[in-house]
Amino acid sequence: MTLNNRLQKTSILVLALMCFSFGFAQKATNEIKAQIAIGVNSPSQSGFVDGFQAKSINFPTVNLGVQYMFKRQFGAKLDFGFNRFSSGDNSIDFKTNYTRINAQFVYDPTESITFLPPRLGLLGHAGPGFSMVKPLGSFGDNKTSFLNLMAGLEIHYAMSEYMSLYTDVSYIVGFGGDFDPITEGFGSFNGNLMTISFGITFSLSGCKYC
Repeated sequence: MTLNNRLQKTSILVLALMCFSFGFAQKATNEIKAQIAIGVNSPSQSGFVDGFQAKSINFPTVNLGVQYMFKRQFGAKLDFGFNRFSSGDNSIDFKTNYTRINAQFVYDPTESITFLPPRLGLLGHAGPGFSMVKPLGSFGDNKTSFLNLMAGLEIHYAMSEYMSLYTDVSYIVGFGGDFDPITEGFGSFNGNLMTISFGITFSLSGCKYC
């Protein structure tokens, strides 16, 4: 066998391996992803006791998550959220931290929505979680925690095979009990929360050549 023939066969073999590896990497990029987002929140006013009302729009909301797709359309994610809201104009002064952790099911209907532009995608998520509320300052002893149920919709714009920018609109239903006595609710919160955030999602799998 001549040297040229050997080089040709070696080149073909290398190209075949590269194509196989690249094809596998493309499929793997959607398997495991991380998400980071920041935005605003709006707590339901019914979650406060008399004399306490929050601003309708509060900053910040910070969301961190890891998502795993079992199939092209179905998956799950574990995510953490931190929110802070503070008193409105006609309220006793307060600031409150609202922290949550949720395990959610994920559904990606993008392929079945034919009218979406090529780089745009949708993703729905919903699942149970646990909320922890901690007032700051003078009302710091009025901590509370309760179960929640979260649902939301994400709109993604793909920047590359491995990264996309996205916005998420979510609603968190709280299953907190009534404050008894009422003084335990000073600065605290046991209601629902709406969040709007903007962030980035990036692949943690199949990203060998990022």
